[in-house]
Amino acid sequence: MNLNQPLAERIRPKKLADYISQQHLVGKNGILTNHIKQGIIPSLILWGPPGVGKTTLANIIANESERPFYTLSAINSGVKDIRDVIDKAKKDSGLFTQKNPILFIDEIHRFSKSQQDSLLQAVEKGWVTLIGATTENPSFEVISALLSRCQVYILNSFDKNDLISLLNRAIKEDEIINKKEIILKETDALLQVSGGDARKLLNIFELLVASENKIEITNELVLSKIQKNTAKYDKAGEQHYDIISAFIKSIRGSDPNATVYWLARMIEGGEDVKFIARRMIISASEDIGNANPNALILANSTFQAVSVIGFPEARIILSQCAIYLANSPKSNSSYIAIGEAQNLVKNTGDLSVPLHLRNAPTKLMKDLNYGKDYKYSHDYDNNFIEQEFLPNEITNTKLYEPSNNVRENNFRETLKKRWGKKYGY
Repeated sequence: MNLNQPLAERIRPKKLADYISQQHLVGKNGILTNHIKQGIIPSLILWGPPGVGKTTLANIIANESERPFYTLSAINSGVKDIRDVIDKAKKDSGLFTQKNPILFIDEIHRFSKSQQDSLLQAVEKGWVTLIGATTENPSFEVISALLSRCQVYILNSFDKNDLISLLNRAIKEDEIINKKEIILKETDALLQVSGGDARKLLNIFELLVASENKIEITNELVLSKIQKNTAKYDKAGEQHYDIISAFIKSIRGSDPNATVYWLARMIEGGEDVKFIARRMIISASEDIGNANPNALILANSTFQAVSVIGFPEARIILSQCAIYLANSPKSNSSYIAIGEAQNLVKNTGDLSVPLHLRNAPTKLMKDLNYGKDYKYSHDYDNNFIEQEFLPNEITNTKLYEPSNNVRENNFRETLKKRWGKKYGY
């Protein structure tokens, strides 16, 4: 063991049995456990917050499946680096024909499209098994061609018990720490400061006990020794999630001053402009919706604009959109409606489409009365005629309730005239 390594590195698990948490992946019947047992490792993307063991898991998969292991960081690797590694892996692939090498790419979401494109052939031909790690939604950050060739596995945040288990493992197993007399009297502050990031937790713990042979860990001790800068924005850590949460809630709460403040915190911290813009698109639909449909149009235009322009000028566009969203009337009726509809589908299953609504492209379907008695709305006054559009089993079920704003109050009046008796508007 290299005693100059950080604690987090010294106690990094080397085998699946020592890996903490993520039982849905590495438990007795976990997906990855079964893959390793079968000797079949698909290319995959590990998606989860910082410090939950994505890199550790990639190393364990390589070790337990006895495959050559190559690693690249998206921060400092270019297309040439990728090709060089793939060439080496191809040579190894010839030596280990049954077990092709694993190429691990940390922070794969930082790779450009051309960098990701350079991986496609190697993955497609099986020269390497790709394992990518990302803290961002791969649906947005990984190109579709590469994503379609990979399985996506989600790693959950560590809970309190997981983090305390890590501390106890360090106290018991680390060759430096286990020589000290350490009592974990209180852990709340330690866990809070680490923000659920196991690497950060162990780094802080090591700092606390480094100069002491006998120490009792208390909340007061942690807060007194760990210098906290609450203004700091860590886009790879807990504040990444806390500040975007504060930003969205300020928009939802119609406070443009707080909205632009939290936006500035993200900008000054170097947050990805597309991440901010995507969240505003979601807010425009979830929190504003049909109270002001233009909000979604502006948010989508903002995403397109900042994708082209980037910082520093993108801050002006983000500010304009954020302030507009904060000042817009609010409605979550569409958000609630789709949630109610999805629950209804889950509870009622695949109900049959009423015959008069079915498509009838063939004579047989017409003979079976597909489409019969359907009334074409445009043939009637005001382009409307009352008829049944829901399956018979759930007729008269109301899923959409307009919110109290100018536009949706108009919706309500129209619905009352058309469907008042049926749906109770």
